[in-house]
Amino acid sequence: MWNKVKYFLLLNLGLILTAAGISFFKTPNHFAIGGVSGIAIIGSWLVANMDVGTFMFIVNVILIVLGFIFLGKKCGIVTVYASLAMSFYVWMFEIIYPMSAPFTSDTFLELVYAILLPAVGSAILFNIGASTGGTDIVAMILSKRMKMEIGKALFLSDFLITLFAGKIFGIRTGLYCILGLILKAFLVDVVIENINVRKSITIISNEPEQIKDFIIHKLKRGATIYSAKGAYSDPVEKFFRTMDSSVLFPEYIARAVKQGMEENNVLPKITASTTTIDAMDYRSVYSVPSEQDKMLMQVSEGASIPATQV
Repeated sequence: MWNKVKYFLLLNLGLILTAAGISFFKTPNHFAIGGVSGIAIIGSWLVANMDVGTFMFIVNVILIVLGFIFLGKKCGIVTVYASLAMSFYVWMFEIIYPMSAPFTSDTFLELVYAILLPAVGSAILFNIGASTGGTDIVAMILSKRMKMEIGKALFLSDFLITLFAGKIFGIRTGLYCILGLILKAFLVDVVIENINVRKSITIISNEPEQIKDFIIHKLKRGATIYSAKGAYSDPVEKFFRTMDSSVLFPEYIARAVKQGMEENNVLPKITASTTTIDAMDYRSVYSVPSEQDKMLMQVSEGASIPATQV
C-alpha cells in the first residue's frame, strides 16, 4: 500500500516541478524547448486569449486519442493521467500567479531555471518508470511506424518545435531554446544518476562478528562477506562490502567512527605498511622476504609506519 502511495506522491511531485518550470520561466520568456509545453507556448502566442495550460490540455487530449489509435494499450493509464495532470498544474499556476513578464531581465538565469525545474521533475518521473506523456506519445508512434529509435524520435520532434519557436519569437529566443534543449538532455541524466548513486564501502578486519553485528543491527544495513589471504602474511581476513546511498554515506561514516572510538580501541590491531617505487614508471618487482620480514611488528603511537624503498 505504501509503495503505491509513494509512487503517486513522487509522480505528482515530478509533474508539479515540471509545471512550475513551464509556468514561471518557460512561458514568460517564450522558451518553447520542445514537448507539448513548447507547442502550447507557440500556440497560445498565435491564438489570442488562450492560456498555455488550456492549450496544453487540448494538445494532450489529441495526442492521447492518437496514442490509443496507433499504440493501443501501450498508451497506459499513467501516461493519460500524467498528460492531463500536467495541463491542470500549469493552468492552476497560471491562475494562482499569472506571469505577465519574466521574474528578471537576465535571460540566461531564466533559462537555467526553465531547464532545472523540469529536468528534476522529469528525472523523478523517469526514475519511477513514468513520464510526462505529451510528445513521448509522438516519439512512440514514430518509433513504431518509421522504425526509429524512441530517443531519436523524441529529439527530432522537440528539435522541430524549437526551430519553429525561433521563427516565431526571433533568432535570439530560438538560440536560447536550442541551448536549453541540449542542456535538458544532459541535466536529466545527471539528476537521475545522482538520485541512484551508491557508495561502496570495504572493511577489512580479523573480528568480523562485531562488525557484522554493528552493520546489521545498529546501522540496519546489509553487507557481503568475503574471505581473503594476504600475500605476505597468511592469516585469513574478512572483507565486508556494504552499499549505501551517497546521501547517507557521511553520516554512516561518522556514526561508525564515533561508536568504534567509544566502545573499543582498535588502533593497536591496525596493520599497515607503505612501499615507494622510485622510478619514472611502475614495473613488476619480485621480492623474496625472509621469515622475519613476514612477521607483523607493533609500532608505538606516533612512530613511523614501516616502509620499503625500491
